[in-house]
Amino acid sequence: MKFHSENVGDTIAIVRGDGRLNMVSAPALRQVITGLVDAGRSKIVVDLSGIDFMDSSGLGSLIGCLKTTRQAGGDLRIAAPTKQVVMVLQLSNLDRVLKTYDTAEDAFHDET
Repeated sequence: MKFHSENVGDTIAIVRGDGRLNMVSAPALRQVITGLVDAGRSKIVVDLSGIDFMDSSGLGSLIGCLKTTRQAGGDLRIAAPTKQVVMVLQLSNLDRVLKTYDTAEDAFHDET
């Protein structure tokens, strides 16, 4: 899976991917987000609308990316999770940690 990013303003980026967020693709997500943070984009939105499956490795990558953005003084938010992703977030109680928005554009709307 490939992830694509789009810059919004000076510090915000939206990351999108399609397919499965699992042990194969999770390192790629971490790499993309680490690169964005290193480039000064500390507020990241991960658009999950194209993710049809996420396992514990994908969940771990989101938590790792949340830590990376917060250490840089930013935040990680998720947008448009599919039903399967919502179920994984709820079962792990991480829906309380990862703030979810309907669209990627809504996630940092108040900061653009």
